[in-house]
Amino acid sequence: QVQLVESGGGLVQAGGSLRLSCVVSGLTFSSYAMGWFRQAAGKERTFVARINWSGKMTYYDESVEGRFTVSRDNDKNTVYLQMNRLNTEDAAVYYCAATSFRRFVKSPHDYQHWGKGTQVTFSS
Repeated sequence: QVQLVESGGGLVQAGGSLRLSCVVSGLTFSSYAMGWFRQAAGKERTFVARINWSGKMTYYDESVEGRFTVSRDNDKNTVYLQMNRLNTEDAAVYYCAATSFRRFVKSPHDYQHWGKGTQVTFSS
């Protein structure tokens, strides 16, 4: 049974930071590239970041490049998303996902396993 469990979301002020975590079980973690996606209210799920099996190669959507950093710890079966200089456009449910595809993919359809998401919202 494959499980991906996100955590770390919550309330944040504009300009602030959050670190999301995703703990994976039920598969050989180092055999999978990992992605982060987000879905804002009323919008489609979109690609945020991807990291390859070893952590050596990362990719970012232009909307977050320079502000977000994806990393992984294969000894802990965990992938992270460090989010800095957050703004209200970043409000969304954030999902982690796993893909066995070796080539870079950014479509949600190409990711085989998904977590249930963690909410990022902004304080007044």
